[in-house]
Amino acid sequence: MRNNIAQKNTAMAEAASDSARVPPYGGMFSAIVPCRDEREALPIFYAEFLRAMESAGAENFEIIFVEDGSKDETLEYLRELAAKDSRVKYISFSRNFGKEAAMYAGLRAARGDIAAIMDADLQDPPFLLPQMFREMREGGYDSVATRRRTRRGESPARSFCARAFYRVLNSLSSLKFVEGARDFRLINRKVIDAVLEMPEYNRFIKGMYEWVGFKTKWIEFDNMERCAGKTKWSFAGLAMYSLDALTSFSTIPLVVAAAIGIFFCLLSSVAIVLLSIRQLIYRNSAYGWTSMICVIFFLSGMQLFCLGVIGHYMSKLYLESKRRPSYIIKEKN
Repeated sequence: MRNNIAQKNTAMAEAASDSARVPPYGGMFSAIVPCRDEREALPIFYAEFLRAMESAGAENFEIIFVEDGSKDETLEYLRELAAKDSRVKYISFSRNFGKEAAMYAGLRAARGDIAAIMDADLQDPPFLLPQMFREMREGGYDSVATRRRTRRGESPARSFCARAFYRVLNSLSSLKFVEGARDFRLINRKVIDAVLEMPEYNRFIKGMYEWVGFKTKWIEFDNMERCAGKTKWSFAGLAMYSLDALTSFSTIPLVVAAAIGIFFCLLSSVAIVLLSIRQLIYRNSAYGWTSMICVIFFLSGMQLFCLGVIGHYMSKLYLESKRRPSYIIKEKN
């Protein structure tokens, strides 16, 4: 499967070279590649990335690999690669701090006038880079972003949850998020500096891109399968990531929790009045132990839900107030 994917990427890269070849873009380009347990994928990514740079006519670039607490031989391979190619830089964390921290570290280390964040598993295809360079220069864009037009290869449940997430996020936030958007985008130094001015601990970089604004061009591509290795995202991890995203750029969940509380207060007040009148008229009519217990359980559940929403926001404040670093570097070249 690895050879088939590599051959497919090579063919698409050659096609992109013919249709989207551009002269060198000027300045320096920084590619930021977060990686965790990606020893199998890294050689394939490295070869495809160099092919994309050759197609773009780009010579002045650096590749910053951010090793995020890998348990395989990822760091050993990066050391060997950096010894062979001076354009390869690496940052190794003391433990796993998460992809958001890795992307932040890469942006801070980037020296380029433009940069791109890319996955090491080739789900962010390097062959798009020549087209992205051309769009940025010819269209005068500050950012060239990518989105998947299809989710072919994903399970139906995961695809459904992803689409539902974007609908909910767009309904709760004043910002508008593009469905299928990837972290893979080309950004110039203005955008890089704007994102780095947001040193918050709880980070959601897709939201940050939307918040800082700037002129953005969107490029669509078909979903790409991993070239090697296994995904590090579990369903529970994606659920927590989605919750962080919802609460990072919207306070509407707090409003919803307050509205639920007000609604049930009003409902209970009306119920008390009606039951009191009924008792005065019919006598011994206020009975129904089972239904009462069901109502108590329901209201208790709503209270816990509202407390959970408030607690999640409070936990974010708690983590921000500690002012701990987003990551700790163990080794870098």
